Amino acid sequence: MSEWILALNCGSSSIKFALFDAGRTPLPRGPDWSGRIDGIDTPGARYVEAGTDAVPLGREAGRSQHAALDHIRERVRDRLGGARLAAVAHRVVHGGSKYFEPVRIDAAVLADLRSYVPLAPLHQPFALEAIEALMQARPAPVQVACFDTAFHRTLPQVERMLPLSWSAWERGLRRYGFHGLSYEYQSIALPERHGDAARGRVIVAHLGSGASLCAMHRLESVATTMGFSALDGLMMGTRCGALDPGAVIYLMETGKLTLAEVGDMLYHRSGLLGISGVSSDPGVLLAQEARDDGTGERIRAALALYVRRIVREIGALVAVLGGLDLLAFTAGIGEHNAAIRDRVCHGLRYLGVELDAAANARNEPLVSTPASRVVVAVEPANEEWIMASHACELVAKAPR
Repeated sequence: MSEWILALNCGSSSIKFALFDAGRTPLPRGPDWSGRIDGIDTPGARYVEAGTDAVPLGREAGRSQHAALDHIRERVRDRLGGARLAAVAHRVVHGGSKYFEPVRIDAAVLADLRSYVPLAPLHQPFALEAIEALMQARPAPVQVACFDTAFHRTLPQVERMLPLSWSAWERGLRRYGFHGLSYEYQSIALPERHGDAARGRVIVAHLGSGASLCAMHRLESVATTMGFSALDGLMMGTRCGALDPGAVIYLMETGKLTLAEVGDMLYHRSGLLGISGVSSDPGVLLAQEARDDGTGERIRAALALYVRRIVREIGALVAVLGGLDLLAFTAGIGEHNAAIRDRVCHGLRYLGVELDAAANARNEPLVSTPASRVVVAVEPANEEWIMASHACELVAKAPR
C-alpha cells in the first residue's frame, strides 16, 4: 500500500498543503495533489485545490486556523482512502540557534520551538498551532519540522553578527536569514539546469509578498538580506525592509505609538502598500502607474523604490561574492512578473547583464542573451518538495 507525505505551510490567514507519494523513488518534484485555504478568520475564507475554482468556506470551517486545518485533514482522509499518511512536514520559520536540520517533533522539540516565538512572532505561532493540534489527533501522525533558517547555517560569523553589544550576541541576537527552504531548492535545481554557473557566484532573488536575496557560493549561503527578523533587507509588499532605527524611535516619540502599533505599521502598513496606498501587489500597481493624479505619483514612487532596493542590495551581495555568474528569480513576483525583472536587470547593466526581452516576457527558465556576462534565470519555487523530501528521509531512518 502506498505511503504519503503531507507538506503544510501555515500562515496567519492561510494554509497551503501538498500531498506527495512517498512510495515513489525518487520522490516526484510535483505533488499528486495540493491546494490552500485563504482568508482564515474572515468572511471571505475560501478553499481551492490545484486546477479547480475556489470554493467559499462556511462560517465554521473558515472561522479559525484549527477549523481550517480540520477541513484540510478531512479532505486528505478522503483523498487517501485507506492509504497510510507516513508523515506531516511543516514549514517552521525559526529554528533558533539549535536546529539546523529537519527534526522529528516530540513534546520537547515543540517546547523548544515555542521559545523561539519572540524571534518570529508573526510567523512561528501558526505552524506550532497546527503541530499541537495534530499531536492531539488519534492516531497522531509523525510530524517533521523543516526550518526556514537552516539553509543559512553556513553564513560566516561576520555575516551573522549584529553591531550591538557582545552580550546581545550571547543572548542570541544575530542575523539568522529566512526563505531557506526556497533557497535550498534553488541549490538543487539551478545546477541541474545551468551547470557550473550555478556552482559559482550566485544570487537568488526570492520575490513574493515577503522578499529577500541570498548570495551563494558552491551552492551554500554566504550572505542574505533578511537578518534577525523577517523585516530586514528588501522592501516588500507590506513590510518596510531595512530601516534606520532612528526613524522608528522618532515615530514612537512623536506619534506616541505602542509597540503593537509599531509592529503593525512595520509589518502590515509599509512597503508597496504603505507608499502606494493602493496595493501590495506589483502587478496591480504596474497596471495603474500611468495614472495622471496623486495616486499615480505614489504608485510610481513605490515601484521605483521597490526596484531600487533590489538593485542596491544585489550590488552589495556582488561585492561580498567578488562578482556574479548567475542571477536567479523565484517566488510569485520573481517567477511571473517580467516587468519587475526587466527593471531590476536594467539597473544591473553595469555588470554586463543583458536580458532577452522575448524570453523574459514568456517567463522562460533562461532570460539572458548569449552575450550577457551574467546568466539570468527564472526558476520556480518548490518548498513543499524540499519539506516532503526531508520528511521521507527521517521516516526512512526511524525504526518501524
